[in-house]
Amino acid sequence: MNKRIDFSQLALIDDIKGESAEDTLLLREMAQEASSYLLSFAWNKGIKANWLGWGIGGICAVFLFEIIPARDDVDRQLWVIVGDLPPAYLVVDEAPTPLCALGIYLELMQEWIDAVQAGRSTQDCIPVNVPATHKNAASLKQRLEFIRSRILS
Repeated sequence: MNKRIDFSQLALIDDIKGESAEDTLLLREMAQEASSYLLSFAWNKGIKANWLGWGIGGICAVFLFEIIPARDDVDRQLWVIVGDLPPAYLVVDEAPTPLCALGIYLELMQEWIDAVQAGRSTQDCIPVNVPATHKNAASLKQRLEFIRSRILS
């Protein structure tokens, strides 16, 4: 386990409790989405444990996963961000907390937006599960601005 991660900030998936019954249900659905997303990769043989780091049901959530890697060069711990956003995973090296992971996610998605808006290739950007169109970039930019201004400020 990564000693840099403060597990006191995390809740095991089975212990998720939102601010309401609806929020709890949405966060649990998002946890399932994050699990399915990670299990879709051939380099992941399975999930050993998972935690909720931070989330607002239906909008955005950050989960920490401990996986069973299929290869030695795959990290055992990964952050996964899901919600009304493209899903993504991040290594924990530069992100010891869920909000650090979310901040890095926002930066990487902004790089994708900037590339799309400038007409550059997105090949070197974080993978995004929608076509690289100006419409999709504008929609994602709006969501990121909401998270920055309403949630992280």
